Amino acid sequence: MNPTFERMPVSIFEQMSQAAVRHGAVNLGQGFPDFGWPEELLAEAARLVTSGSNQYAPSRGAPALREAICHFYAERQGLDLTPDQLVVTSGAIEAIASLFFATLNPGDEAVIVAPAYDGYAPLLRRAGAVIREVALRPPTWALTAEALEAAITPRTKLLVINNPHNPTGRLFSNAELEAVVTLARAHDLLILSDEVWEEVIPPGATFRSLMAMAPERTIKIGSAGKIFALTGWRVGWLAAPVELAALAAKAHQYLTFAAPPNLQGAVAFGLSRPELIAPMRGAFERAKARLSDGLARAGYVLLPSEATYFQCVDLHASGIALDDMAFALAAVEQAGVATIPLSPFYEGEAERGLVRLCFAKKDETIDAGVAAMARAKAMFG
Repeated sequence: MNPTFERMPVSIFEQMSQAAVRHGAVNLGQGFPDFGWPEELLAEAARLVTSGSNQYAPSRGAPALREAICHFYAERQGLDLTPDQLVVTSGAIEAIASLFFATLNPGDEAVIVAPAYDGYAPLLRRAGAVIREVALRPPTWALTAEALEAAITPRTKLLVINNPHNPTGRLFSNAELEAVVTLARAHDLLILSDEVWEEVIPPGATFRSLMAMAPERTIKIGSAGKIFALTGWRVGWLAAPVELAALAAKAHQYLTFAAPPNLQGAVAFGLSRPELIAPMRGAFERAKARLSDGLARAGYVLLPSEATYFQCVDLHASGIALDDMAFALAAVEQAGVATIPLSPFYEGEAERGLVRLCFAKKDETIDAGVAAMARAKAMFG
């Protein structure tokens, strides 16, 4: 058997979602909303299915969508992009894979910031890269220049940064982002900035893109699924310097070739109406408060959550001695709630006392999940 695939485990999201179905548990683990999307986008997608194209779109993306992305980022983040800097993909993870496969050679090193989204490491290995990990630690999850510098070697080619950060919910500070840019320029590194959660931030919060800070070396990853709470649409993209976008487009054409044309059209429609986003932010912030208040009443200690729709729970500080995997398995089987343990998000020494919950849920889902978490606290606390 290929040793690369032997090291490619079943995703923790798949494991816990399957367990939730098997045990009839409330799924507060996998990060999909069950409310909050703009109904206007669904209507536009339905219209385009029946009256628009249902054949292959141009591989690099429908022209209308690439223009809409340029305009959206110019207004929201001050970015000066052109359509030839964009590649539309089947979800953000395909954009990431395309970039890895197009730019990394066997033996190149890539730095990832852990806890890291669990798709990065398997794809980097498949690209032949060597992974260097910078491990963040709770409760602050601070990213320091010293830790990044220590991970960089003469073979390092790429820094992989996720901001806002899944699974911790961090929104990195300007100083942290500036440290990334300074080191990337000093060592002539590319930056893959996974910014899919860029619009899933609280009302009044601001997001700064690394592409605005280092456009000459940054590959920005975006996701319509995250922006509009429509994760099943699988419409993502990358924005990069023209020559890097062209390389990624070559890899993309041999992966999925093109995202669905009707959904691309609906996303272009949505991006031209950014006023749809503010009500979503408010709704998710109210859901966050409902979950966090309920968990606190049940006796759980929570870590700060500045962005995304995730809330981390400190099990050990909450009086639960189980490690994260043991708690997650016991909670889904015995208490009826699925969570996501954080230890699978590390390559090296992992944090083993934290679980992540998704608050992008209807009131009744949150209430059922909180009740199940209270049962888990009584059982295992």
